[in-house]
Amino acid sequence: MSGGEAPSPPPATMNLFHRDIDALRRERGRSLLLFISDRCPVGCAHCSVDSRPDGPTITDLPLFKRIVEWIASDPRVELVEISGGEPFVEREGLCLATRQLAAAGKRVVVFTSGIWAARERIAGWVRDVLGRCDSVYLSTDAFHAETIDDECLIHAAREIAAADARLVLQVLDHGPARKRAAKLLNEAFGGRWDQLAEINVIPPQRHGRGADLFAPLARIEGHAFGPCTQVGSPVVRYDGVVSACANESVIMGRGPARLRKAATTTNGLSAALRRFQSDPLLRVIGDSGLGVLTEHPRAKELGTERFSTNCELCWKLLERLPEGGDRLIEAIDAVGQG
Repeated sequence: MSGGEAPSPPPATMNLFHRDIDALRRERGRSLLLFISDRCPVGCAHCSVDSRPDGPTITDLPLFKRIVEWIASDPRVELVEISGGEPFVEREGLCLATRQLAAAGKRVVVFTSGIWAARERIAGWVRDVLGRCDSVYLSTDAFHAETIDDECLIHAAREIAAADARLVLQVLDHGPARKRAAKLLNEAFGGRWDQLAEINVIPPQRHGRGADLFAPLARIEGHAFGPCTQVGSPVVRYDGVVSACANESVIMGRGPARLRKAATTTNGLSAALRRFQSDPLLRVIGDSGLGVLTEHPRAKELGTERFSTNCELCWKLLERLPEGGDRLIEAIDAVGQG
């Protein structure tokens, strides 16, 4: 593979920075995530959704087309993030989704490992997809490096920049990850790399194959937990399952059933989304916070119980608190809505 010349910084565009994307995620109804495939050829030991080279992907293309058309037609949705698995293994679905969503004026963000840059010549359809993206999250860490070497990653980074998409190099907070990421970006673009890219460090996820790989986080008492930012941005799978949040285990069918709803029609998809967005308990979790709910008589003891993540506490709260008709939860929700 030829390294090639580093591209010159593109002109100022409306590309989304990570902070912009994060802000949209936090505002209910303005974004969602399209989970396009469970398949991924990289096979990382830490994969939080347990994606595999032979994992399931789109089999019902008419259903997937309805999902994309439904998202494209919703005027409230401004940002659509596309993830998996590795989205680029699903050529037809990814091309269809990015084409229709971009044509509908949606801001499109894709998450990828960059495996498509392993060959010297980038496929034309890959460049077309990158050209429709406002931003691309390119993941790298010590686990990815077993399959995707530095040369491949630099090649991918340059292609993303050449497509005028904002590059977010996403790394795990594990070992010297940030230092390595900065070195790669400097090799790709030189000392002015921050005009083209940024680094986003995320905590390791103890889900999927990563469940037993990373040490548990420090545990804190339930009353100390604040709002969960994930419940503002739902997830729609390629098979029509809508999830209230982006927790990897929930996406893969585990955890409280209250957080998932299957749909095969546009009416069903809309109903699932309305159900999550109108649920007072989920709104309190996203606005006022999980800790507030430990004051509820049915969840009082959870206030002093210790948890390592929002999700652990959330699942217990969902078990104990009713889905509808609770005046206290409705009152907290009303206060949170101002």
